[in-house]
Amino acid sequence: MENYDVIVVGAGISGLLSALTLSKHGNKVLVLEKSKFVGGNCNSYMVDGFQVDTGAHAITHLEVGPLRRLMDNYFDYQPVFEEYGNYFVRTKDNFMKVPSNVKEFVTFDVLPRKDRIVLTQAITKALTLSTFGTDLSKESVYEFMPTNLTADTYDFIDTICHFLSGKDMKQTSAQRILTGSSFVRDSVPEEQLESIMKHNEKISPEPVPKTFLPPNVHTSLQAKLNKVSNPFTSLGRLANNKVNYSQGYPRKGLKSILNAVLFSLPNTVEIKTGCEVKKIITERGKVVGVEADEVYRADKVIYTGFVTDLPEMIESLPNVYIQDLKRVAHTKSLTVWTGLDSMMDDFNYIGSEIWFKDSPYWAMPISNYDTSLAPKGKQLVGFSFILNADDNEEAQAKKAYDTIYKAIPKIEDHIEMTHNQITIPEKAAVTINGYFADVRTPIKGLYAAGTDTDKRSMGVTRAAYSVVELLKKMNEDNCLHK
Repeated sequence: MENYDVIVVGAGISGLLSALTLSKHGNKVLVLEKSKFVGGNCNSYMVDGFQVDTGAHAITHLEVGPLRRLMDNYFDYQPVFEEYGNYFVRTKDNFMKVPSNVKEFVTFDVLPRKDRIVLTQAITKALTLSTFGTDLSKESVYEFMPTNLTADTYDFIDTICHFLSGKDMKQTSAQRILTGSSFVRDSVPEEQLESIMKHNEKISPEPVPKTFLPPNVHTSLQAKLNKVSNPFTSLGRLANNKVNYSQGYPRKGLKSILNAVLFSLPNTVEIKTGCEVKKIITERGKVVGVEADEVYRADKVIYTGFVTDLPEMIESLPNVYIQDLKRVAHTKSLTVWTGLDSMMDDFNYIGSEIWFKDSPYWAMPISNYDTSLAPKGKQLVGFSFILNADDNEEAQAKKAYDTIYKAIPKIEDHIEMTHNQITIPEKAAVTINGYFADVRTPIKGLYAAGTDTDKRSMGVTRAAYSVVELLKKMNEDNCLHK
């Protein structure tokens, strides 16, 4: 029986980022993954000559967000990101840029003028309240909307909500819309990780790069000024905001992010695939290891699977914690990948589009970022749909295809490859009453990481937020550095 400093359960992007960062702090890490492949939703693979991602992705917060901080301080190799481009909305009669600010709403002819004015007022009210400290995470988008909007406007708002939270406007918070539209911007300041970066380099086999500024004893005058001016900066985004602020798409697809993590792992990390963890072993309220194909021992375990599965793996969880986990909301999505025999004028843009009638979709022509993702002269487009858990998946897939053919009538003549993916984009949907688990669990030494422990942003970025939070909590518990 071999002992490890840390066992990571799950080799999705949250698990691999956890393994990378913890190993760079001197820990001997074992990663156990039940499937044959690593990366989870952060991966790409070939289908008939086209390289498809696991779902359509936009990587957000690349300037000062969590993935940027982790890449700068823990990666030996970094992926290259192409500028994301714009978000567009497609209708039968229009193809327009999604408005980012009040000025752009004025000319957004997709919606009636009266509705645009009312929406502008609602956004201004919400941003003002949020800027000056009002918590809007429990206030629904529906509550901020007047009752006399047209059906098209309600459909448009509902579509935006579905792709930001996985739920409709009655279950999506106003705060989620503000952050998803970049009116409110989260970041990971350099100072947040300063204490984390302090460690004993004599013990660490591969010292973490020192790219963070040394901590200051006193808050600088400039920092105080920034704090005072921040509310006015946020309100100023009513005029100059950009939805695609600090976003990108990785050259060579999602697998380039995965490969950058794998290439950066030191030899103190061991990964075992096809190895399902059946039980997390505890003694007197402390974690001591896991049971998989055999028993592995460690006094620190990072669980990155679905937190809703924890009660089946641990016998001693408090009942109140189990009840909280039952409140986690899940959402499934369908991504239809279409390989086209030529470059279509309909997809002659960089960015993504939404269709908000019938069965709404979010689509990305990802081969426009990197032509190598499709055979020469051909094009690859992914269409993502939110699935209704109560309806038949096969029927919903048929409806998805019907929607694509209706939205882009010419596309059917150019499709030479189709590939369907049904995934859970994030382990927890950001809903008003949905629950997100804390990184710390009731079991000492057992931590959780992943997209059901942090509600900020989406996808890979949210996973990175959870890992930054994991490092913070483990550092506070004096168990991060070996």
